[in-house]
Amino acid sequence: MNHQVDSQIIQEIHTHPLFVGITADELRELLETCELKHYTKSQKVLYSKTPREGLLLILKGVAEVFVSGGEANAQEVLEVLQKGDMIGFSSLADFLGEKSENPDQYAVEVRAVEEATCLHIPYPVIEARWHDDTVRDFMLRQASIRLRDIYQSLAEQVKQASRFGESEPFIRRIHDVMTEPVVIVDQDDDVQDVADTMVKRGTSSVVVVNDGDQLIGIITEKDLVARVVANGGGPGIVAKEVMTANPFIIVDDAFYYEAMSSFLMNGIKHLPVMRRGRVVGMVTLSDLLRKKNRGAMEILHTIEESNCETIDAMKPAIYDVLSNLIQDRIPTTHLLNVITKLYDRLVRHAVQLAVRALEDRGLGAPPVAFNWYMMGSGGRAEQFMLTDQDHFLVYADSQDEKREEIDAYFDELGAEIVRHLEQAGYKRCKGLMMASESQWRGSLKKWQERLRGWSLRSTNDNILLGHNFLSYRMLYGDAELHDQFVDVVREILTKSKIFLYRMAEQEKESPVPTLDHPIRALFRMKRESIDIKMHALFPMHHCLQLLSAHHGIFEGTPLERLDRLVERDVFSEQTADEIRFAYEVVLSIRVDQAWQSFKSDTERTSKVHFAHLRTKDKEELMIALKTIRSLQNQTLGAFGMY
Repeated sequence: MNHQVDSQIIQEIHTHPLFVGITADELRELLETCELKHYTKSQKVLYSKTPREGLLLILKGVAEVFVSGGEANAQEVLEVLQKGDMIGFSSLADFLGEKSENPDQYAVEVRAVEEATCLHIPYPVIEARWHDDTVRDFMLRQASIRLRDIYQSLAEQVKQASRFGESEPFIRRIHDVMTEPVVIVDQDDDVQDVADTMVKRGTSSVVVVNDGDQLIGIITEKDLVARVVANGGGPGIVAKEVMTANPFIIVDDAFYYEAMSSFLMNGIKHLPVMRRGRVVGMVTLSDLLRKKNRGAMEILHTIEESNCETIDAMKPAIYDVLSNLIQDRIPTTHLLNVITKLYDRLVRHAVQLAVRALEDRGLGAPPVAFNWYMMGSGGRAEQFMLTDQDHFLVYADSQDEKREEIDAYFDELGAEIVRHLEQAGYKRCKGLMMASESQWRGSLKKWQERLRGWSLRSTNDNILLGHNFLSYRMLYGDAELHDQFVDVVREILTKSKIFLYRMAEQEKESPVPTLDHPIRALFRMKRESIDIKMHALFPMHHCLQLLSAHHGIFEGTPLERLDRLVERDVFSEQTADEIRFAYEVVLSIRVDQAWQSFKSDTERTSKVHFAHLRTKDKEELMIALKTIRSLQNQTLGAFGMY
């Protein structure tokens, strides 16, 4: 052996199946042509396309066999080898006389995962031992096991590739696609130096930091053209005068789809990536478009290109994305996040198409600012399948002499939007809670009167309307008008405490059921099912709405309201986490059940049969219901009901 080794290693080699049964002298003679090799962590043990001249026996450490290639020279690990394993079985065909002229026959490579020591055993040593039946049996078993393991590994990779094919944009993390390191400039750098830096670094954007290295802005090529070149800017202009301040950002462990949504919902093309308050990278829209899976991106572009004749194609396209996300077990709140954004874009586009349709009919542009609001599951950002339409329309107040004309325009617009949404796949609301109905559209003043009427006449019907209304979320319109509208809601509900009190009274009359433990106790009670919407989701929504209104919060999705209630010390972080867990559990059951009904073409229902739930789901549902019951009790306590 070329390297001096201690007696312990010699003994380990002698006990290996390749050398068992020979004398010490015979072993020393065979080892004369072998070589002891040492490798540091990450060092290549074998390279691809390098001719093999024998086998390697791992005496110490761990190595991995991998193949490189594909996008960005990605590496796929085929197997991991440890002490006692042998490297090079794929070259046994050469030893057995089955030579190949294919230069790519050794496509795999091997590297040390940690510091390793290997014994290189040349083919003549293998040949000298080949006559021993024990050696041949060992080699055959090892080759068979290796073949089986590699096939299993490849099969799993093919399975995963198929499984995550279309939904990969929604499960990949930003730190996997961002460009790093990010190009940073100081706020006081001359803009000419900034432009030179962008050219030298080959980047279309830089981030701007202050003296404390905190991100304060971004400069893109578009900014330079629009704010310097177009304005004939001369010397002396610095970065902070050109930058876009307070840019949209994203954290490095966010999902791919979150960046995609931010790009397309905010009309931007660059996102600084943050980690613990520091900028660490940049991701661009073109980065995402260059990736293999472009289907989800194309859906969003197709929505924008659709018209009243083709908008109906959007529903099956979105359902395809939904199917992949459900199949891949993406967390339900994340699933709803991306699907809601797709539906939001679809609804906004339907509103825009309706406005254009009225212009084409000679009715002109909207005479005053208006806002379009979603309610129900759409308002709560929980929509995963197209439901009945549930929305309302608010427009700015006008002078008396123009009121009838403006009202007439928005009568037509409300009806036109409903038609476009119906064409897209939204059914008309059976309860007529749609902007095509006079009671669900009106000027700001009209809405003020309507809300006051509900609060003064706290009938069961008005309370039902109030709960649905308080789930509102603006999807389209004017920010200033929205702020005015929220102020109206705040003013009415702050003055009319009785309305909120009556809503709380209704909650008291419908306590959230709690399930005994263990689950078999359910059947002793003859309780075989639960209405997941009526007994879990709705109480949670109603309680969060009531508590929010009680503490001066009058808009937001359930999770947004929850965050704001934590900020106001209404909930501790621990309680909020328990509510988030309950929300995820209930939504997950709801989504799975509805999707199964859709696939089997059976009637959709919110009733969940315990016999159809896995044990884990039953246990989690019991915990979730207890949490919601606790939330309900806390809400009633806030209104003095114990």
